[in-house]
Amino acid sequence: MILETAPTPKTLVKRGQQPQVRTLFCDFDGPLVDVSDRYYHTYQLALANTFDYYREKGQPLYLTPLDKAQFWQMKQQRISDEQIASCSGLQDEHISYFLQQVSGIVNDCSLLEKDKFHQGVHWALALLHSQGVQLVLVTLRCQDQVRQILTNYGLLRLFQGVYGTSDETAAYGNNIECKTGLLKQALQEQADGKGVMVGDTEADILAAKAVGMPAIALTCGIRSFEYLQQFEPDYICHDLLSTAYHLLWTSNPTAN
Repeated sequence: MILETAPTPKTLVKRGQQPQVRTLFCDFDGPLVDVSDRYYHTYQLALANTFDYYREKGQPLYLTPLDKAQFWQMKQQRISDEQIASCSGLQDEHISYFLQQVSGIVNDCSLLEKDKFHQGVHWALALLHSQGVQLVLVTLRCQDQVRQILTNYGLLRLFQGVYGTSDETAAYGNNIECKTGLLKQALQEQADGKGVMVGDTEADILAAKAVGMPAIALTCGIRSFEYLQQFEPDYICHDLLSTAYHLLWTSNPTAN
């Protein structure tokens, strides 16, 4: 995982009234970490394993693999893995094997190493923390795994709390009910004044709505601008750094 320097902030799209933020609840995959390389390599390996499996059974497959841009565009539009498999040349009887491969290898250590921090994340977190904004992570990833990653990169000290799961398959499934439960727990235990949820999927937006919290959706993750618009977040922004600049420039998170 790589920390990069801060970019120029990008445009924020406003939907509602600007919240004054004391506590920023943030997802991990998407807002902080770019998982596109891991997901694409998972797709490639699953496709190759499926090809090899059926070739050994005397059933050669004629595949049309997607390039990364095609694959990621489909993921951002919430195209299912079944449809992605079909677009890659797999037939119905082969798709279930492909899906088993995806779920079995997506959290493999060799693939997890392909995750990297988005450009400017370290800067954004440090900036928010320095201005008195309480930072809380709410993620469907394994909590111990996330804490270890943050510790490795010297970022854990910036967070007031880390709320995650004990199920390494939960993040890929993007379970809305589970995300809502984690956010409710974090809100009860950590909120100091007004809070906002920052995430890159419908699970983050709907969880925020369920607890009556403003939602900022980011397009640097696994959902596109057009897809996120359907769920009517309060704001849509490109990345965490742009969000940090906007919150600090247009409101005072530490105001009484």
